[in-house]
Amino acid sequence: MPVHRFRSADEMNQPRWREPGDPELHRAIASLWSFGQRTVVRRFPPGVYKHRSIESLNEQTEKWAVANFETFQRTRREPAAQNRRG
Repeated sequence: MPVHRFRSADEMNQPRWREPGDPELHRAIASLWSFGQRTVVRRFPPGVYKHRSIESLNEQTEKWAVANFETFQRTRREPAAQNRRG
């Protein structure tokens, strides 16, 4: 990963734009997608769900959120446990 040096604090706040077609742009996008896939794998069951009330919808959404968080926690613990063993 390259180190970027700034001459002033104002330079740090400038966005780093990349031109369309720039190979670095494609690498940055691929890196961002890869990071997202590694850190959070969210899953919502396929299909359309109808609810009779907003409370029912909120309950279902909360169940999915809890399941996603538990999956995230499990995937974070498994590599740590493997590193300790190996």
